[in-house]
Amino acid sequence: MLEIKNLKKKYDNDYVLKDISFKVEKGDIISIIGPSGCGKTTLLRCLNFLNDSDQGQLIFDEETYDMANINKKEINEIRKKTGFVFQNYNLFLNKTALQNVTEGLIIARKMAKEEAIKIGEEMLNKVGLLDRKDYYPSQLSGGQQQRIAIARALALNPEIIYFDEPTSALDPELIGEVLEVIRQLALEKRTMIIVSHEMHFVKNISTKVIFMEDGLIVEEGGPEDIFDNPKEKRTKEFLESYRR
Repeated sequence: MLEIKNLKKKYDNDYVLKDISFKVEKGDIISIIGPSGCGKTTLLRCLNFLNDSDQGQLIFDEETYDMANINKKEINEIRKKTGFVFQNYNLFLNKTALQNVTEGLIIARKMAKEEAIKIGEEMLNKVGLLDRKDYYPSQLSGGQQQRIAIARALALNPEIIYFDEPTSALDPELIGEVLEVIRQLALEKRTMIIVSHEMHFVKNISTKVIFMEDGLIVEEGGPEDIFDNPKEKRTKEFLESYRR
């Protein structure tokens, strides 16, 4: 479904991604873990062309793209197949919950407003917030705002959804409600790539876990392999720091 080959990204003369390669099959839930600053968020942003890449191939549905020399038309083709959930929600503050969900359908997909509203309400119901459809972001908790952001991504019916640390901006008591929505999507076999520091959640939800450090994939495998029997010394040290 999706394959990344030899992805590199640098800022100034420092490489933050150093020759990253991995595959995503339909229905995979791939979690990317690692210390802060190791390149996890940059990787996700390069996959959706929110950041430029210096080198790499992206193969999506058997179409191959040169990540360093991709054009706007090709980027739009890829983005039609993907959804992105940001750390800080990225909602329109002057639009209601429903308007936030329907905006992409009406503007980008040129969908009739009535049809967009129907889909928007279905997605809000899916994340348990239909009763808040006329609320503005300032009237919602952080957890509710992030669930709106997930509904917005789902409304586009993407083939794959990227989650960039979806709970990192939330107070501890609000984290569970967002993770539960993602857990439900996993039960539906949605294809997802998730950057997260929630290790217990990652272990229970993932089909594959990638451990990154210093812009490299140090180790990847099933959650039992990574969490219960890691092969690399650095993986063991990282996971030990979460068990203390």
